[in-house]
Amino acid sequence: MEKAFERAAGKLRDRYHEFAAAHGVSVPFAVRAGGAREVIGAGEPAFTVVVRDRDGVAALGSLDGLRVGEAYLRGAIDIEGELLRVLSLRDLFRDRHPLLWAWKFIRPLFAGQARSDAGFIARHYDEDPDFYLLFLDREHRCYSQGVFEAEDEPLERGIERKLQFALDAVGAREGDRVLDVGGGWGAFTEFAGRRGIRVTSLTISRASEQFIGGMIDRQGLPCRVMREHLFEHQPDERYDAIVNLGVTEHLPDYRRTLKKYESLLKPGGRVCLDASATRAKYDVSAFFERHVFTGNGSPVCLHDYLREVARSPFTVAAVHNDTRNYELTTRWWAENLEAHRDEIERRWGKAQFRRFQVYLWGCVDGFRRDVVQAYRWVLELPS
Repeated sequence: MEKAFERAAGKLRDRYHEFAAAHGVSVPFAVRAGGAREVIGAGEPAFTVVVRDRDGVAALGSLDGLRVGEAYLRGAIDIEGELLRVLSLRDLFRDRHPLLWAWKFIRPLFAGQARSDAGFIARHYDEDPDFYLLFLDREHRCYSQGVFEAEDEPLERGIERKLQFALDAVGAREGDRVLDVGGGWGAFTEFAGRRGIRVTSLTISRASEQFIGGMIDRQGLPCRVMREHLFEHQPDERYDAIVNLGVTEHLPDYRRTLKKYESLLKPGGRVCLDASATRAKYDVSAFFERHVFTGNGSPVCLHDYLREVARSPFTVAAVHNDTRNYELTTRWWAENLEAHRDEIERRWGKAQFRRFQVYLWGCVDGFRRDVVQAYRWVLELPS
């Protein structure tokens, strides 16, 4: 293993020098396997990559981001130091997996989008709700960004402000019928339902449906939850407003989605949305695709989305850049996850903890470096 490690470290060193020269990056780090240790870059190492076995050596030597990430999930690679510093160098590794990308688009062509989404969504959302409740905000359990007025503001306050923004943006009042696209763990349904708003919450996750249904029953809210895809939803009458918090990423066919909103919304009604975004559609890593959100979804490409809005009857009432807000939100989530590490590893395993650890800290890094953005926007259907 020692000679294999030396070869892997040499390849990594060569790649680092090439990468550092091209990007102006200088984050030295060490790699260690048994008694062998190499420092990559000049200066005091910011962190150490510890290789535990031959599998870890092979993954490191491949210079492939997906293989390295999966080796970390298995424990073949460990990290000593701050994971956020490691993730800032993620582009050091290759990320070319054409077969993985081809499958994500082929399946919906044969199975249909709604049926495919049921499987895609289940892989992320059909977990024990207790797992998510350990890192989401304690009051509302909202799985999208808050809106903060100060850097040190509590997560719960930022989430409450965002939920209030959604109600105000669509002008929802007591007795109105509002469609909640993607119910999650009932954040918007509960917030609006407690104010006398009649929310229909759509979800295609069984765990989400059970959680929201129990919450509605316990509190006697004037709401209902339906396990039904947006594209298959056919209500008896149109809604006064629509709210979609963090689900546009799972609805990448913008033209079809806007046509569906148009068919569901009363003239003069509004749609409030928020989502993560990238400058190019489908610009996510293979690790994210395989281990976080599978399927043909994508962070929103705002200019593509607005191009389709321009072709629709909708007008844009507002657009807000929430990149910093989502960075703060995911930092709260990542820190909450770390605080419950022992419980998560005991109940769901080390791989589950590491999967979300990479995901959440990766989001913090992505938003901080503006690799990933986030937006809130409001559409209005003319009367």
